[in-house]
Amino acid sequence: MGRRATRLLSGLVLLTVVGAGAFWWLTKPAPWDATHWEGLGEPDLADGERVFWAGGCTSCHAAPGAKDDARLVLAGGRPLKSPFGTFYPPNISPDETAGTGSWTLAEFGNAMTRGVGKNGEHLYPSFPYGSYARMTVKDINDLWGYMRTLPKSANVAPPHDLPFPYNIRLALGGWKLLYLTDAPRVDVNAADAKLARGQYLVEGPGHCGECHTPRNALGGFEADRWLAGAPNPEGEGRIPDITPGSKSIGSWSASDIVSYLETGFTPDFDSVGGSMVEVQKNMAKLPASEREAIAAYLKALPPS
Repeated sequence: MGRRATRLLSGLVLLTVVGAGAFWWLTKPAPWDATHWEGLGEPDLADGERVFWAGGCTSCHAAPGAKDDARLVLAGGRPLKSPFGTFYPPNISPDETAGTGSWTLAEFGNAMTRGVGKNGEHLYPSFPYGSYARMTVKDINDLWGYMRTLPKSANVAPPHDLPFPYNIRLALGGWKLLYLTDAPRVDVNAADAKLARGQYLVEGPGHCGECHTPRNALGGFEADRWLAGAPNPEGEGRIPDITPGSKSIGSWSASDIVSYLETGFTPDFDSVGGSMVEVQKNMAKLPASEREAIAAYLKALPPS
């Protein structure tokens, strides 16, 4: 091999190493600095319970078919099918071994808002930290305090069942670089307190977009189709468009939406179905003012 070819090969190797290093630096797990979670004081458990229901924790982490107090046992293991494979939500009960009982507030907060696990690993966005990223530190602290009062479970959830290349966690750093943001999804009148509250609930803890917004081939939201409906990730039917003008709730008034979230009945006296059953049960636990804020936000959206 000639000297010129050797220099060229060496240059290519150097560029590859530098490029790989730059990619790793840009996409490595990025938890908050420890000071982010300091000085929050004792959690408000009543507020933590409200956040718990707004965040829909039971929908994924409780056992299928669980009712009443059994919904508070967050044992994990319920299969979540998707085009990328099957995810198994973990045990997040306060059990010290199988659950999150040994976690700190910072570890919990970084999982919720940065998608970083207890051991510093990237978490899959099947856990909707892309939405939870908008949550306030107070709400995270209050939620954490409330969850520590819930029953323990020793259940160990199965590992995710994902084909190549989706089983490579390193690639999640690139996904976060492209799609993880705490910016508002749409512009609303921030001066309107009810609208602002509704935006926080829908785009943040309520994580409504995770089901109601279509995704591209990489699993990122199609930003210009916010809440415009999407294929059911489990393969049956569609998740409806919930913007104004839609065939699903476009003709509903704000009070119709509020009533639906509280009772599970539509204006035509049909009843909630599918995966929305669990969501509606959670929404019914919220104060009426929260459901009213959600309705105000949905009515203020641009039509799809």
